[in-house]
Amino acid sequence: MEIKQIKYFLTVVEAGSIGKAAQKLDVGASAISQQISKLEQELSIRLLQRNAFGVTPTPAGLAFLKHSQLILRQVNFAVDAAHSARLSGHVSLGFPPTITALIGIPLMKLMSERYPDIRLEIVETLSGNLIQSINSRQLDIAIIFTNEIDKQWSIQPLVREQMYLMARKEVLEKYGLADCIKSGVIQSQQIGDLPLVLPRQRHSLRKLLEHKIGQLNVVYEIDGLHLLMDSLIHLDLASVRPGSACLQEYKHKLQLLKLVEPEVERINYLVSLAEEELSPAALAAKSAIKACVKELIQNQIWPCSEIIL
Repeated sequence: MEIKQIKYFLTVVEAGSIGKAAQKLDVGASAISQQISKLEQELSIRLLQRNAFGVTPTPAGLAFLKHSQLILRQVNFAVDAAHSARLSGHVSLGFPPTITALIGIPLMKLMSERYPDIRLEIVETLSGNLIQSINSRQLDIAIIFTNEIDKQWSIQPLVREQMYLMARKEVLEKYGLADCIKSGVIQSQQIGDLPLVLPRQRHSLRKLLEHKIGQLNVVYEIDGLHLLMDSLIHLDLASVRPGSACLQEYKHKLQLLKLVEPEVERINYLVSLAEEELSPAALAAKSAIKACVKELIQNQIWPCSEIIL
């Protein structure tokens, strides 16, 4: 018997239907049905009665409900106790600029609420620089865009991001891309003549684009996120970036066209020292990063992305 099964059962009873419970839990209805069926099989008794109006607990279900509520309450008490255990220590984190812009403040807030005695060191630099710091063990945890790291590290795919061409509407029209503005997509080969501003060739995004698309008309190389994005506002330039790079201050000034044929996407990897080497404080920070990323994507604050966890 799993805590997840008990939680699903209680939510279904409270909601009165599996469909409503699925919406509340943000889980597929079929997944809930499966887990409750497994629970009933394990107990060898029917807990829910299905009918045209939804579900109601059977007499056995009502008896199980009372004790399940107590079990779940005790679990919540245990979680609260863990969070209030006042973990302390120092954790070193590394993020690329686009990731820092999204996760930096939400993560700091979450860590200060959950673990006020953990001191964070946050390093913001290019993914390539982070890899060097990772392999020299100068960081505990990082988010990077490649899985080419030392095998001693733990690595987990975290987020998949779609790449977009970004430019002012006037720039796109100047280069005959008015139809692309209407459709919201652009074939990757159509960007060949556009004057682009991109990070330097050592940057993982630049390597990805040149591998997927080929020769590009790069007229400026800028690694800094804000300067690069500002150049799109003030100069007749375009860039290819993940949707997350178009922060709130730029959204109403730029057009975003999804790259197709081929689509271009990148994976964000969560890497850390092997978990058996991580301190309790680092394990807590790693868990907080996952929770923070999931919430950002679910609330559409991290746009044009899909969580892989």
